[in-house]
Amino acid sequence: MVRPDWPEDVVPLGLDTAPVPAYGTASLADLLPTLAAGQGVPGLRPAISELTPADRNCVFLIDGLGWEQLRAHPDDAPYLTSLLAGSLGGTGRPLTAGFPATTATSLASFGTGLPPGAHGLPGYTARNPETGELMNQLRWKPWTSPRVWQPYPTVFQLADESGVHTAQVSSPTFRDTPLTTIALSGGTFHGRLTGEERMDLAAEQLAAGDRSLVYTYYSELDGKGHRFGIDSDAWRGQLIYVDCLVQRLAEQLPPRAALYVTADHGMIDIPFDEESRIDFDEDWELRAGVALLGGEGRARHVYAVPGAEADVLAVWREVLGDRFWIASRDEAIAAGWFGPRTDERVYRRIGDVVAAAHDDVVITASVNEPHESAMVGMHGSMTPVEQLVPLLEVRS
Repeated sequence: MVRPDWPEDVVPLGLDTAPVPAYGTASLADLLPTLAAGQGVPGLRPAISELTPADRNCVFLIDGLGWEQLRAHPDDAPYLTSLLAGSLGGTGRPLTAGFPATTATSLASFGTGLPPGAHGLPGYTARNPETGELMNQLRWKPWTSPRVWQPYPTVFQLADESGVHTAQVSSPTFRDTPLTTIALSGGTFHGRLTGEERMDLAAEQLAAGDRSLVYTYYSELDGKGHRFGIDSDAWRGQLIYVDCLVQRLAEQLPPRAALYVTADHGMIDIPFDEESRIDFDEDWELRAGVALLGGEGRARHVYAVPGAEADVLAVWREVLGDRFWIASRDEAIAAGWFGPRTDERVYRRIGDVVAAAHDDVVITASVNEPHESAMVGMHGSMTPVEQLVPLLEVRS
């Protein structure tokens, strides 16, 4: 059942099915179009109705900062906590990340203003129908043309073309990556190594135009969560640090500015035991009829051998149906998991079977995915702990 801390916009499909992300009203894909529409950028609509337009908008996206994790650590993040609804003057609420709740998909949704079924990055790894190979959409391997894979303009490009001063402030590593090209490009990119440098430069860029749209990003909270878990001192130390970064940026906002703090997904720690970690590479029953295993541990795309699609769906439902939402491609699309529409070029990137965890469990692949299989913190599915991300606001 949908939990009461989900946004009201989330539509439940029933007791045994996944709650659909709030595409079009309260999802991560709706944030930039709402801000840019308020700045007069044509062709965009203000989907998140309660946000008041500002001349200068900055979005600080903190990788891995889930809504539930933030609320569970008020002492480690006092400034962020002060921005939550119910705090003195706070109005913060959750958004839904979109499915799957993973970085490549979420950043594409955020930057294009489109759900995954349209922008076409439907998971951590997905099959390229043209080659039959699994493509890692975060690392962009094997190579394919970025503009063919994701042809739509970003919101940053639309804003820049309409005269809004547009900038991204992030690690220099991300300057020319394909994911930046198809999701976050438009205006100027500014690479800075430290979080403090990024906050200071983001504030400068925000003040550089009468209308400004600025994006900045921090990744290490997510990295510590994957390696050590969200119950670790290393993760909490990063939360303390990003809390200071947000306050540093907020205190430098120029006039007529709004700062929005959000994230790409939450995270859950998965125990290291056989019940919690199902190894696909060692499970003959799950492997039967499967040509490729895509996605990630909590959000799997399963590509069947031609002709075996129905059998694979039946087996996965029988073996995993009490712990995963299991859908065929057409069922997942019809249910709206990937948004209200799925483009033709995206259709076969989605698995013949899609498996999304609702219990504390993952499907690992110890041989083919040794690094990912060893992670403590995981994400990807539609549970609140993974799906809900904060939308916190500071205005000057």
